[in-house]
Amino acid sequence: MQGIKALLGMGLVHRLLHVNVARMSSMPALIPAIKNGEKVKPTFSKAEMDSRVSRLRTHMQEAGLEGALFTSIHNVNYYSDFLYCAFGRPYGLVVTMDRITLLSANIDAGQPWRRISVGENLVYTDWQRDNFWRGVKQEIDVCGKVSKLGIEFDHLTMNGLAKLRQFIGGESTVDVVDIGVSCMKMRMKKSDEERALITEGARICDLGARAVVEVCDAGVGEHEVALRATEVMVREVAKSYPHAELMNTWTWFQSGINTDGAHNPVTSRRVQKGDILNLNCFPMIAGYYTAVERTLFMDHIPSDRHLELWEVNCKVHRRGIELIRPGARCCDIANELNEIYREHNLLQYRTFGYGHSFGVLCHYYGREAGLELREDIETVLEPDMVVSMEPMITIPEGMEGAGGYREHDILIVTEDGNKNITGFPFGPEHNVITK
Repeated sequence: MQGIKALLGMGLVHRLLHVNVARMSSMPALIPAIKNGEKVKPTFSKAEMDSRVSRLRTHMQEAGLEGALFTSIHNVNYYSDFLYCAFGRPYGLVVTMDRITLLSANIDAGQPWRRISVGENLVYTDWQRDNFWRGVKQEIDVCGKVSKLGIEFDHLTMNGLAKLRQFIGGESTVDVVDIGVSCMKMRMKKSDEERALITEGARICDLGARAVVEVCDAGVGEHEVALRATEVMVREVAKSYPHAELMNTWTWFQSGINTDGAHNPVTSRRVQKGDILNLNCFPMIAGYYTAVERTLFMDHIPSDRHLELWEVNCKVHRRGIELIRPGARCCDIANELNEIYREHNLLQYRTFGYGHSFGVLCHYYGREAGLELREDIETVLEPDMVVSMEPMITIPEGMEGAGGYREHDILIVTEDGNKNITGFPFGPEHNVITK
């Protein structure tokens, strides 16, 4: 009897599952934009966004592309002014020669439509699996037969590529080519509006740095210092950009052993007198990144060797700033700065390149790898590029002067040199914190 009841129960479960699947299949896979509320003030002007799309379409035409599918946070944001939060779901921007459509998840409701400043919004639902790819197919089909499609090789996963081919056709039907590198190169030169936003970000960086110095003291935890700096920056972003979403602004404040890595997270370690310190403040505005990073000491510099190492790194920093000018190659800048470290027998303690580009990027999206001050990058600097100068050396624990030494300024390349938009001072004469 128990076995019969169990079988009947299983049959009931199967019938219910069948009914539920049938019900879900009748629910919509795709729905038009959810026009809930009013459109918000965009980050950039219509002329700015139209210029970006125009340059993209010119490239598409020259490369013989009928369409492009962007899936990365940075390119979706760059061409639509929408910064998505994936949380496990795909997002995309389909661009053809006469149409732009943001594909967003239904969980976001009306937010994507309110935020995009160009094109249309198509929403995919969770009612059936792979509805995102159904939306991609629908938008690509709008422009007719597509034989060549641009995608981001550095972002779309192998699984994503398989899904794309499943829905739009195999290799014999559609040729997919990389558009990521070309778009990165287009993003490397910043417009007037971008440079203005980055300059504002640099100003807010300085406020965060000052907050670090104000709250930092012996006995205070790294996390308390970082929280205060982040609070100051978020409030200033909110004040200066009341129409913006407040996302991703953060501070890394490191002390003692924790200074050995530039990207080491905040801990609850308490600052001690004589500690080497690193402040790193990152206000984020509409997906755009800015930063200030500084070496400091708490109360006093504990040895002559610490001072010597700090001064050498500042020497490299100053020379690096002088080398940022149009016509300079990234690799040549790196090689010349290497010689200063080599003269002091410190080159082996350098841990990464001397700087990178700015724009739509964060610690999890958007690095413009073609514009980094490294020995293997031959890119020539041009006016309107924006780069950092950020030399760092790490002396291992147990050696005299142990710790990580790092400075970081933001420089806009001009017609005859550069404009340094970082205001917070650096060096021993400024950054020994005494209370």
